Amino acid sequence: MAIHLSLQPQKPPVVHGENGIRQKSAGAGRASHYFSETRLQAAGELEIASTKYRVTGLAWMDHEFFTEQLAEDQAGWDWLSVQLDDHTELMLFHIRKKDGSIDPYSAGTFVDAQGLSRHLSVNDFQLEPAAEHWSSPASGAKYPVHWRIRVPSLGIVLEAATPLPSQEFAGNSRLAPTYWEGAVMLSGSKDSAALRGAGYLEMTGYDRPVQLH
Repeated sequence: MAIHLSLQPQKPPVVHGENGIRQKSAGAGRASHYFSETRLQAAGELEIASTKYRVTGLAWMDHEFFTEQLAEDQAGWDWLSVQLDDHTELMLFHIRKKDGSIDPYSAGTFVDAQGLSRHLSVNDFQLEPAAEHWSSPASGAKYPVHWRIRVPSLGIVLEAATPLPSQEFAGNSRLAPTYWEGAVMLSGSKDSAALRGAGYLEMTGYDRPVQLH
């Protein structure tokens, strides 16, 4: 297969974190620089087994660079990016600790229709797994594939579910962690008005704690 796409940004790049720094745990150096192109108009071709299909849609581009990923007491993360049909975007992540709690350095970003971004602290949102799970035959991990999202200050209430539960990439070494990453569809409301969207969910550390250092 092959993908040939032209991507045109519809908004300026978004720098996540506070003052360009996304702190991930206490201590110097435990942070990253992270920016996104949250709304890219995409057009081109998808080629499968010599058959070409014309495609159009929206894309999201991330770039993150860091010196250290997780601290010793952290097990993995749940990370979600969302393009909503009111022309806004939302990025949220939880870092899960080995004791089952959520790290206070978890955070997010809201991007309004004009492209202005707003930093969200861990207390500004809820990202909670619902009852539906998928168990991997490859890694034995049990992933929550249905999530509830709330951002009270923005009036946002959403539920995220996947059309394809089997979206795991199983790592085969300590330096290649196992990821569940793929498509989710969202529905809910913003200030009581119906709201829908599409997103991308990434989950790690459900088979074993992630060790990237």
